[in-house]
Amino acid sequence: MTDLKAKSELPQQDPGELRDLTELALKHARQLKNSAAEVRASSHQGLSVNVRKGEVETLEFTRDRGISVTVYRGRCKGSASSGDLRSDSITDCIERATDIARYTQEDRCNGLADAELMATEFHELDLWHPVDVDAQSAIQRAQEIEAAALATDSRISNSEGASLSLGQGQSVYANSHGFSGTHGGTRYGQSCAVIAGEGGAMQRDYWYDSKRVFEELDDAAVTGRTAAERTVARLGAKQVKTCQAPVLFTPDVARSILAHFIGAVSGGALYRKASFLQDSLGQRLFPESIRLQELPFLIRGPASADFDSEGVATRERDIVHEGVLLNYVLNSYAARKLGMRTTGNAGGVRNLRLPAGQHSQAELIADMGRGLVVNEVMGQGVSIVTGDYSRGAAGFWVENGEIQFPVQEVTIAGNLRDMLQNIVGVGSDLDDRSAIQTGSIVIDNLTIAGA
Repeated sequence: MTDLKAKSELPQQDPGELRDLTELALKHARQLKNSAAEVRASSHQGLSVNVRKGEVETLEFTRDRGISVTVYRGRCKGSASSGDLRSDSITDCIERATDIARYTQEDRCNGLADAELMATEFHELDLWHPVDVDAQSAIQRAQEIEAAALATDSRISNSEGASLSLGQGQSVYANSHGFSGTHGGTRYGQSCAVIAGEGGAMQRDYWYDSKRVFEELDDAAVTGRTAAERTVARLGAKQVKTCQAPVLFTPDVARSILAHFIGAVSGGALYRKASFLQDSLGQRLFPESIRLQELPFLIRGPASADFDSEGVATRERDIVHEGVLLNYVLNSYAARKLGMRTTGNAGGVRNLRLPAGQHSQAELIADMGRGLVVNEVMGQGVSIVTGDYSRGAAGFWVENGEIQFPVQEVTIAGNLRDMLQNIVGVGSDLDDRSAIQTGSIVIDNLTIAGA
């Protein structure tokens, strides 16, 4: 593994300085006779590099700083933001937000989250693992990833490139309840995409990794080889005849099914009455074996946090237990619209996890007998309003419990309500690289439209 050499290209903003800026903003908001205010100040720095065929295509250093403010005059709201953290710019930002609030329409659901819901306990989440930026080492690592992919198989005929990204950031959220909280973290990622050719046919695929700790990233050669192996495996792909059959979604695709579900039980869709899961609390939406947990305190978790973007304390909870929907996903505004209480989800879910099953992906394929393994979906044919689901797909056809050949140019279709009910298997291959974490998911009785 390539080491990053120490070189402090971009000094990190001191969290104490960010906290002072939020206090300045809140003080000025009070002086302008606003009834309440909330402020977020943030600083982020990073490096990203993209190489293709061994040559550097892009090399980008970033340093972003900013402040966003929201003020309330009664139930009238005004917001403004600035990338300038000088004190006079911050006071000007507060004044602009105040001007907006004076002229906006009152909304009874506006306002800060309730004071008693603010976070008071702060866990050691181990999210901060900075590595000093060294451009040459980053370039070398991206080149190693791509070189490993190109050397894997003679049928790899071209490259779309390899990338490495390194980022670290701090933010402070504060409001006029007296709450102030700091959140910081590092994030490292690498990826590669290549093209394979055989007999005039071409296929493309990719692979990636993402971690909080640089040293925990897969070795460069592993990411490159995996991208190449996935690409070569798609050569000779063809359509299958239209049928109904079980579909296994690999973990990196399966999370999209859970994302559609979360979208349907989130506040915006619910209070607008634009969800196929309207008024579904207490209903069994999944098989009895399914549990969906929110785990905001995972050590080094991709979405771990002690509080949401309104300062509300996060908590471990089951959103689904024994297949029954127990909780919606709400911020304070949506909760008021629905006559409910915020669930601490301003800014999204915090490490939503479908616990790993008992069977490997290979065992699920064997149990499936006949069907489709999907490792890529395309298109936007999903309606949260009706639950209708129709997306282009690629993957592998299974007969007699074994993969037979790669598949392309098919469409998988169904209704999300039925799809959730028809989950018949969850794999042990849990993918924890994103805020939604799951293993493979097998859904029975989907329509596969092909030749």
